[in-house]
Parts: sequence; structure tokens; C-alpha cells
Amino acid sequence: MTAEKLVFWFEELGREHNDMVGKKCANLGQMTRMGLAVPPGFAICLDMYRRFVNSTRAAEEMADCVKGFGELKGAGITVFEKMSEKLRGIIEGREMPTPIRETIASFYGRLCDKTGIENVAVSVRSAGTESRPGMFETYLNVRGIEDVMQKVKCVWGSAYTPRAIAFRANKGFPILGDELGVAVPKMVNARASGITFTVDPVTADDSKILLEANWGLGEGVVSGAESVDGFVVDKESMEIVARHVGNKCKCVVYMKDGADWAEVPAGMQCMPCISDEEIIEIAKVAKSAEKSLGGPQDMEWAVDQDLPFPESLFWLQTRPAKVAAKKKVSASSHIADLIAKKFGGV
Repeated sequence: MTAEKLVFWFEELGREHNDMVGKKCANLGQMTRMGLAVPPGFAICLDMYRRFVNSTRAAEEMADCVKGFGELKGAGITVFEKMSEKLRGIIEGREMPTPIRETIASFYGRLCDKTGIENVAVSVRSAGTESRPGMFETYLNVRGIEDVMQKVKCVWGSAYTPRAIAFRANKGFPILGDELGVAVPKMVNARASGITFTVDPVTADDSKILLEANWGLGEGVVSGAESVDGFVVDKESMEIVARHVGNKCKCVVYMKDGADWAEVPAGMQCMPCISDEEIIEIAKVAKSAEKSLGGPQDMEWAVDQDLPFPESLFWLQTRPAKVAAKKKVSASSHIADLIAKKFGGV
């Protein structure tokens, strides 16, 4: 890899490139190497962001902005909101320099060619070098090069949300830290999506695989905002040993622009959103990934409604699973609680 190259296809990357493209992009590359079905896409290096802020002189203006606010440790949320608005405005208001624009446009155009879809829908996702769950922003169902360009700048700017600024200020980290890479994968036309844990994050039981799922896009699961389906698979026998079908009143779906919550049709609210065949296949792949990666995994997946099983199953992310996390911030504790209540534990 040359020092000048600032955008890479996922298949060119692996975990060793974490500091170059961010953890999410590096993981997507590693998953592709492992043979997991990852949607095609590309990764924009952190150096591309640095080139953007330096060539547009946004970096100077941002430094002056931060200096103007003085001491921030212990400051109130209003201060962080004002700083966030100014910093994000500086980034999002700059024109994308021609060399950067042409590079990103070239990769997006080739992705359209690869998929055979004009203005293919992609997600534009933040990729920091350290895990900061939920701190930065993701944009779904982004179509066309103009929208892609703007959303890349929005992702870069999301390093300066009020929450992110407050976190760094109170930890004593540089305010202009957390530079972001950007992952741009093709959107999956998801019938259902979910998360899978190869260890129970509450009890640390590693003999079971836990799944949570909902209709539509994965944000309808990871947000924890709606009741979802939950399943437990025995890791040895690969049998479904517990299930909970949630009352799924809402899910996240494509809109004309982006994605948003929508009502689930009444007849689908209380029926499982994935089949037993799909559950077992998801569990098998997750078990294999755990073995390959050398530890319990927290994985995200989607089932494409346009493809037959098992080609319909795509993997969107994997990361080391956190065990015994606080329930209020654990994406999986909801299913553990549901199953424990319904089946008296597993």
C-alpha cells in the first residue's frame, strides 16, 4: 500500500490497518478476508480528513474556535452545544477540494459499476481508531455522489457532537481529537436485521449464542427502542433452546431520502422476523467467526429480501463482545432479561 492512497476497498484491509482507516473499516476488511459475506464498499482513511481540514484551512479556524472557549472541564452542556455547532459548521460548510472529491467519486462510481446499480444506496458510517459506541453518526440510504460527499463531511463533523466534546473535555483529551475514518458499504435491502452475541454478556455463559432481531434495518435493534425478537442457540448442538417473539410495532426502513422509523403491519408485529433456518445459519457463522478471531464476538447482520437463502445473509460488523456490561448500555441485556423472564433462565 502506498502512502498516497487514501481510499481502499474493504478486501484490501485487515485489523492491522485500524489506525489508518478506523476500527469499523479495518473490521470489515478482516471479515471479508475471513470469507464472511460483507456488502461491497470502500473505506476513507483518517489522512483524507486531515488533508481536507488542512487544505481548506478548516483546521486553523477550528483551533481558533476551541481556543476562544477557554477552559472546558466541568463546563455545562450549553457550552458544548455552542462549540459543536461552530465546529460542525466549519467542516460541513467547506467545499470538498477537487482532488478529494474526484477520489471519492471514483470509488463510488466503481461501486455502482460493481453492483450494476446507478446511484447505488450506501451507508456512510463513522470509523474511529478507538471504540466509542453511539458517539459518532451514521447515515443510511445515501444515494448519488453529491449526497455521499455531504454525508462524508457530516461524519467527519460528528467527531464534534456535544457528547463527544464533553467526553474529551472531561477526560482531559484534546478537543480536536477523535479524527474519523469513513466506511461506505452498499446498503442491504433488509427484510430483517439483528445482532448476535457468542457469549451471554450478562452471565458470561459461553455455551450459548444469543440473537436479537427486528424487521427492517439494524438500527431498529441496536437502538433498543422497540420490543424485538430474541433467540438462544446452544453452541454445541446448534439447536434453538429458547425464543421470544416481541411485539414489534415499529422498525427502521428506507425512506425516499435516508431511513426512519415506520409502523410494522399488524399481521407482522407478533410473528418471528427470521426463520429457524436463518437463526441456525447465523449461529453457525457466528461460532466460526468466534473461533477465527480468538474470542467472543458481538456481530451485526442483515437478511436481504431480494436474495435466496443463504446468499441473503450479510454481515455488517463484528467486535469483541463485552461481558458483564451495565445493563442500561448493553444492547444485548434486553434479550437476556426477556428470555430469563419467559423461560426462567437458559
